[in-house]
Amino acid sequence: MTTRLPRIAWLGGDGIGPEVLDATRTVLDAIGFRAEYIPADIGWKFWCEEGNPLPQRTLEVLRTTTCAMFGAITSKPATDATRELAPALRERGFTYSSPIVQLRRQFNLYANIRPARTFTSIPTPVDVIVVRENTEGMYAGLESRPTPPALLAALDPQRKLPHLREMDPSDVAISVRISTRAACERIVTRVFELAQSLGRRRVTLVEKANVLRATGGLMVEVARAVASRYPAIDFREAHIDTACMDLVRRPGEFDVIVAENLFGDILSDLAAGLTGGPGLAPSANIGDNYAVFEPVHGSAPDIAGKGIANPCAALLSATMMLDWLDHRERATALRAAITRVLEQGTIKTPDLGGNATTKQMASAIIAAAN
Repeated sequence: MTTRLPRIAWLGGDGIGPEVLDATRTVLDAIGFRAEYIPADIGWKFWCEEGNPLPQRTLEVLRTTTCAMFGAITSKPATDATRELAPALRERGFTYSSPIVQLRRQFNLYANIRPARTFTSIPTPVDVIVVRENTEGMYAGLESRPTPPALLAALDPQRKLPHLREMDPSDVAISVRISTRAACERIVTRVFELAQSLGRRRVTLVEKANVLRATGGLMVEVARAVASRYPAIDFREAHIDTACMDLVRRPGEFDVIVAENLFGDILSDLAAGLTGGPGLAPSANIGDNYAVFEPVHGSAPDIAGKGIANPCAALLSATMMLDWLDHRERATALRAAITRVLEQGTIKTPDLGGNATTKQMASAIIAAAN
């Protein structure tokens, strides 16, 4: 009986994205993982030339695949994005939207899972998983500028901010945070299930419900109800500002963290900084039927093309993909090989204080795996 190979959309993206994915593919091939890789267009080039960084043809390709590996993306403010459009496109009303955010919405990838751990011996080791809700929160994309007076009146019926009514609408910008009971329950339940499956002892909800009483309050209410169904797991709550401080001072108090989109983004980058930087930070965007795996780092245009990007974040993301595809033995073996290379510290890319190239790091990991 022939086993069908998984079909993996291969999205290099911008900057160092293609470089770290090339290294990832080399390592996956070397450890014996077999798949059908389907390249597809994504990134800044397609925004500039077509007015869409995630072309419809790419979405159609992704819908035929099992999951996707994504390299890196360049995102810029709206004014810069418009300026870099091809001249013929600038008056056609195109608005830039991050392709990774689009992917999360298109495929309902509601759980963004970002593990962070130290790979060398330090006085305060870190081993935490940050899970952010991926579809709502401050990143929901509900924004307005200019802001019509009628919208202001609807959002502020008690005139708590009367000075806004006197301003030019073009000088007022609004971003709306969205929280729904369904999304809160879905993400918190996913986190407790994850913690239970991994033998993790504690889940911490990070919020700011003392200020964001409506949206944060709903998240806290739902999280407490879900936590009551998992009595074996310690449940705690923390404000975002206090959590950032405590994650630096006492990282051992955190095990699995769940947070809304913006707070989760902040916390996962902070955790990455504590464990060696974005070159060691993997992530998975997971829904009920599809997943996209990506390193946390950006496109790093300052080193793109130099062959010195750290491929470990992409490779660690690939181990998460292997787990998701139920290739757990290979995932464990690859994770162990990456750990050995990082612990030995002989081969290090510049971001880790060494001078190894991307290919040399990949080769070292292949050698450690065999």
